[in-house]
Amino acid sequence: MLDNLALFLTIIEKGSLSAAGRERGLSPATVSERLAALEAHYGVALLTRSTRSLSLTDAGRQLAEGARRLLAEADELESRLRDGQQKISGLVRLSAPVDLGQHRIVPLLDRFLAEHPQVSIDLDLTDGYVDLVGQGIDFAIRYGTLADSSLRARSLGDNRRVVCAAPDYLRRHGTPLHPDDLARHDCIVMRFGIHAERVWPFRLDGVAYPVSVCGRRIANNGEQVRRWALDGHGLCLKSLRDVRDDLDNGRLVEVLADFSAGQVALQIVYPPTRVQPRRVRALMEAIIEGLR
Repeated sequence: MLDNLALFLTIIEKGSLSAAGRERGLSPATVSERLAALEAHYGVALLTRSTRSLSLTDAGRQLAEGARRLLAEADELESRLRDGQQKISGLVRLSAPVDLGQHRIVPLLDRFLAEHPQVSIDLDLTDGYVDLVGQGIDFAIRYGTLADSSLRARSLGDNRRVVCAAPDYLRRHGTPLHPDDLARHDCIVMRFGIHAERVWPFRLDGVAYPVSVCGRRIANNGEQVRRWALDGHGLCLKSLRDVRDDLDNGRLVEVLADFSAGQVALQIVYPPTRVQPRRVRALMEAIIEGLR
């Protein structure tokens, strides 16, 4: 049963029965038979299948969440029996924003891997939405408020977002002194999935003051937004953690600081489970300590 549950999670993560079979060295017929056995055992359909995609049914999502808990507990038990209390081993899958991930998280991961040679890491760098359960990710590092109330969170501290630009851009186009001045500026816009962040948050006399912006450059990658700003192509709205070094070294200049919208939470988010493997808990603690 545990093997079939693990195969079911692989099907979800890979997006097809054939891809799951290749991952686990099984024929498509065997994968289909084992999925059918699971559905027969529980008496429900777990997946909705079309010619191009798979999607979880409500029962399938419940089983995926429960399967992760069961497999985590089994993995934790085996790890304790085999390796004792001192060693940790196995794979950790995590997701992080591109800019923060490359500049802050990767050095922490490298240090962790050096300290724990039996651990491996699968890092997903993306600024878009991640389905932790569907993609089999142990935890994600994300800015902002939790959109999915079923997830749990641990704080990594607050973080301010800043509007900034290269000195060359400000020399050529002037420095905005009020959020309304952005209407006359080229703003580099971040896109999350299909939604471009064309409204930037500010505060005016203590009251929220959202401002619509426009520009010729849109990207779904925070690192690319930062690079365009460094090259003098416009103003950008970035996490202070992502551009702190650029601000300190004068490569970027913050503007409109008096109108800052305030702090934004930075969190580790993860699916609810009673037990997390020790390697997952240990890496979470290392990241929390490293970003403190």
